[in-house]
Amino acid sequence: MKLADRVNKIQPSPTLAIDAKAKALKAQGVDVVGFGAGEPDFDTPANIKEAAKKAIDAGFTKYTPVGGTDELKDAIIAKLKRDHNLEYTRDEISVACGAKHTLYNISQAYIQEGDEVIIPAPYWVSYPDQVVLAGGTPVFIETDEKSAFKITPQQLEKAITKKTKMLILNSPCNPTGTSYTEADLKALGEVCLKHDFLIISDDIYERLLYDKLKFCNIANAVPALKSRVVLVNGVSKTYAMTGWRIGYAAGPKELLAAMTKMQSQSTSNPTSIAQKAAVEALNGSQETVAAMVVEFEKRRTYIVDRLNTIPGVTCFRSTGAFYAFPNFSGIYGKSFEGKVIGNSTEFAAYLLEHAKVALVPGVAFGADNYARLSYAISMETIKKGIDRIEEAVKNLK
Repeated sequence: MKLADRVNKIQPSPTLAIDAKAKALKAQGVDVVGFGAGEPDFDTPANIKEAAKKAIDAGFTKYTPVGGTDELKDAIIAKLKRDHNLEYTRDEISVACGAKHTLYNISQAYIQEGDEVIIPAPYWVSYPDQVVLAGGTPVFIETDEKSAFKITPQQLEKAITKKTKMLILNSPCNPTGTSYTEADLKALGEVCLKHDFLIISDDIYERLLYDKLKFCNIANAVPALKSRVVLVNGVSKTYAMTGWRIGYAAGPKELLAAMTKMQSQSTSNPTSIAQKAAVEALNGSQETVAAMVVEFEKRRTYIVDRLNTIPGVTCFRSTGAFYAFPNFSGIYGKSFEGKVIGNSTEFAAYLLEHAKVALVPGVAFGADNYARLSYAISMETIKKGIDRIEEAVKNLK
């Protein structure tokens, strides 16, 4: 059987693969500490689940408009006005089956052969592959902990060519946990104003900010850019609703219409029941979100502090999302039982086999010196996992 060439241009999601492998080992009775999952360990809040139950009981189980119900679009519009003072209309909103699906729709509707898309690295694993699937070329801007994993205006200017069609900004960022400030975004925005390309602002972790930081996206920071900014968001991370699969975009109506058109020939509408739950998530009480953020910040502080005490390991103090992104390159070249560890993949394999710890190698995010650890797990589990990593590093010669 000969498969389509496009299949061989991309890789399966490594984050989901690591999580699946850890869960498979657990199912076999192996005591594995899994740092791979990018989803909150909290349950979906009760008021949101109750809204879904009511929707089922009321028979709200049929098709809806492809791009989402008016009720959900209105809830999204109200949220963007309330939280960011940004105004949109219904034809500037499109709802999809998760933020990943939303991003896929954007690339399919806007990117074609020869187009370049600028992506800061480290990057979320799906950005490059979605661009490649659309026929585009990812252009990476490298960052590290010295720059707090943020691109500079000078780097952005240098990366822009006549082929640049799009820039993707993710803040707070997966995998690094870094967050762009209003000043950062204004400086980048000044560069963007001189050129004509679309800007994707992936705000999926917007509510998960620490150290009293205030969220800002580039449409807030530089209002003159709003007409060519697409905000991407969803309910997955903020409301512990990863499995409900509701994401959305807000942006230029011509593009949003094209995205909805593409979606009409793939998934059709997002799940009706999940849309009702999302309305409650956006319009209802936000108390559980605040409590979740408090707990995440405690875990962030613990995991970063512990990782920085391990010889040969350094860890950037993340300011958002729920990931630590330590640099393990200080232990590369060491060995265990004669086998030398030379990169993040080999280190991750060593930890899984000998320490029963699963994390995602940094090479998956375009940063081979690092690895990603999710702290969306209990503090008890985090402590056990870091103890194991510390011991495993000590055992290297």
